[in-house]
Amino acid sequence: MSGSTATILHADLDAFYASVEQLLDPRLRGKPIAVGGGVVLAASYEARAFGVRSGMPGRRARQLCPDLVCVGGHFDEYQRLGDAAIGVLSDFTPSIERISIDEAFADVAGCTHLFGSPAEIARTVRARVRAELGLPMSIGVARTKHLAKIASQVAKPDGLVVVDPETELKFLHDLPVALMWGVGPATEARLAKIGVATIGQLAESSPESVERLLGHAVGSKLTALAWNRDPRHIQTRRRARSAGAQSALGRQPAIERVFKPTLHHLADRIGARLRAKSLTGRTITVRVRFADLRSVTRSRTLQAPISATRALAEIAEDLVRDALADHLHEKTISLLAIAVSQLEAHAIVQLELPLGLADEGRRPGTKNGLARSRADRAIDAIRERFGGQAVDYGSGTRAVRSVPDEFRRLAERDL
Repeated sequence: MSGSTATILHADLDAFYASVEQLLDPRLRGKPIAVGGGVVLAASYEARAFGVRSGMPGRRARQLCPDLVCVGGHFDEYQRLGDAAIGVLSDFTPSIERISIDEAFADVAGCTHLFGSPAEIARTVRARVRAELGLPMSIGVARTKHLAKIASQVAKPDGLVVVDPETELKFLHDLPVALMWGVGPATEARLAKIGVATIGQLAESSPESVERLLGHAVGSKLTALAWNRDPRHIQTRRRARSAGAQSALGRQPAIERVFKPTLHHLADRIGARLRAKSLTGRTITVRVRFADLRSVTRSRTLQAPISATRALAEIAEDLVRDALADHLHEKTISLLAIAVSQLEAHAIVQLELPLGLADEGRRPGTKNGLARSRADRAIDAIRERFGGQAVDYGSGTRAVRSVPDEFRRLAERDL
């Protein structure tokens, strides 16, 4: 545990992208707005009142809210203002773990003698962000990271919730299970089937039944969090354990013409990020989500770590084919994701003899593997100089990019 007092803050800028747009253009204040056109990247609270949500197709959003104002997005401003808000938090403590462009954890245990109680620090941070940047921020204060994050969600919009350690389980157990970190719509629906709608009901459920439903790892983790058992500390220098990307497809047929270009685009994003950090990975995992929100995953661990775009894409294709072959009754896919794990610093490549193996292009030490690496470096250099759209890997692998790459880079900036 982090201690017997509530010193963990979770600070989260409210409806960040939409709030920035309303800040930049005062005419948008009080109006329902969405960032993005084809897909909603973010929605203001005024738009959310009509049911508009991030990830929703723009056409559906405009059906729900005919007066919706769609804006393109000012990505440089998101970066600047997000950094500035976290900078305000860092004026009070160096113990900060930033987890996205618009949210961070902070431990203020070591600075209360300078700035007052955790609640006073949180109030001061919120006031400064509002006064200096013009943005609303919600903060949760609790004894653990998980509870602090939940408290910040309860505090929204533009609020502060401090959870007393003596009453934390009473506070936690009355809340819906959907507020828990790691509980998405699919997990929420599965828990509902066994009568679990609140965190308290999850805590009182048989751990064995929860693990049978969700799997041992997920089930045991959620049971522990339901009792606020969260031993994680603030990690000021988080070391990335994996690199991933995903693409929501809506409802598309489960055929190569759909999944192949999408996988190549995801591999392109991941490979570029890995190479920019001089990292490679040994385990490639794909996730395929079907129309009913059920997902399957497949993984492959390689003898030599890779970061080459083409190799990542081809391995991902094989894994998706394997997944679909095991679920022949599934004809529609709604999401594809790739993750690369077992990351390590880019090492000297061990050269391999040309043995005519089928996977030589995927092995970094072969002639084909080295050629692909040179091509990747050339493309990386061109994009660095002329922009991300300057060059691609070929029209045959071009996917529909409903989310701007600038937005993806903000979300993926830590790796």
